[in-house]
Amino acid sequence: MLEPEPPAPAVGLPSETPPPPSSDEDFFSSASAASTSSTSSPLTPIPSPQPHPQIPISWPQDGTLTLAWVTNLMLAFDWGSKNLPPAELPSVLPVEAFDRLVLTASKMLHKEPNCVRIDSGSGLGPDSRVVVVGDVHGQLHDVMFLLKDAGFPSDDRFFVFNGDYVDRGAWGLETFLLLLAWKVFMPSRVFLLRGNHESKYCTSVYGFEKEVLAKYADRGKHVYRKCLGCFEGLPLASIIGDNVYTAHGGIFRSIPVTPAKRAKGKKNRKIVSNPEISALSLGSLEELLKARRSVLDPPWEGANLIPGDVLWSDPSMKPGLSPNKDRGIGLLWGPDCTEEFLKTLNLKLIIRSHEGPDAREKRPGLGGMDVGYTIDHVVPSGKLITVFSAPDYPQFQATEDRYQNKGAYIILEPPNFDVPVFRSFEAVTPRPKVNPYYDFEDVIDSDEELDLASMAT
Repeated sequence: MLEPEPPAPAVGLPSETPPPPSSDEDFFSSASAASTSSTSSPLTPIPSPQPHPQIPISWPQDGTLTLAWVTNLMLAFDWGSKNLPPAELPSVLPVEAFDRLVLTASKMLHKEPNCVRIDSGSGLGPDSRVVVVGDVHGQLHDVMFLLKDAGFPSDDRFFVFNGDYVDRGAWGLETFLLLLAWKVFMPSRVFLLRGNHESKYCTSVYGFEKEVLAKYADRGKHVYRKCLGCFEGLPLASIIGDNVYTAHGGIFRSIPVTPAKRAKGKKNRKIVSNPEISALSLGSLEELLKARRSVLDPPWEGANLIPGDVLWSDPSMKPGLSPNKDRGIGLLWGPDCTEEFLKTLNLKLIIRSHEGPDAREKRPGLGGMDVGYTIDHVVPSGKLITVFSAPDYPQFQATEDRYQNKGAYIILEPPNFDVPVFRSFEAVTPRPKVNPYYDFEDVIDSDEELDLASMAT
């Protein structure tokens, strides 16, 4: 167990603010260490004092981020979470700096395709590693530990974050903004995919909207709208090294198209998508690339079903492809569908996230999330893996018997990037004291029984 932290420094800035740390080792000199092996060991405190950040954060005059700027932002968010009430976050990151960061990141994200490719054309080489991260749900301190544990993004270290940056945890805004900063700093090494919680509906139910309003007060609606706009630009999936498909929920259906009747005098026939025309079948990458992802809440009916499938679907041990009735959106797919998807696309792995320990205890036949990952399907062409990166989840739990799960991330190594190396880690404790931003005792678990009418509006 961790020892209590030394007394917090005064809230006011000193007359001479020390420079930001120059490396991840400097920044995390006071962080708690967790095991990087598949069998984690207890946390070990390192009691050196934490440096003071340079605040308030200002956007660089030339608009170019540096490692020093990003690590100072990390330090500022960490320090603020421990020394300031939530409503004083604007004294750390003023709205003006927030706007510039989100605008810059949004422009980058909206230009990326629905499925980003990480391959030799994007710099993946014989000395590269790719780190795949699952749900983090606003657990800022665990995210900062993970970044240190895996090693910061660099020329030979790529990161793919698999969505669900916000909700449930108390620092969703800081977590999302920190990852946006890494994206802006290293746009070809950091890839942020969308999760089902990066939506208007989920953020209104699971706390992120209230968190933002609490932190930015009269500017909170502005900050929230900007975040929603940025969510719309997040890509849906990635393919790593031509061998690995990653997405938050999983695979997706084909959307058949049928030509409508041609009216007299018209040369062209209108092509109409008709998802009900035939039985469910797996979709293609071409269909994924053509899907319209810029929607606040991916639809569960109509023609644009692929984004909802990618974000909300779950694996099953039952063969076949069927509607995900538990969630009311997306699909359930069996091992036969995993085999078909891998074989058709000539892939070796599917890595998805989306299910924490609370979800998995309700899924017969599938493994629990005690160590942060499960291998769900093993088929002739490869494997389906679920990775979950929020340890001791959820942060606010209604029962005394917490799950106390470990989080995990995956490292993919050369030459083929198709053999996963799992790293489990425990939660950084103690977390700063903070109140939840949603009614965690009454809110539904695992995003089940969704109010689809609310999503439609």
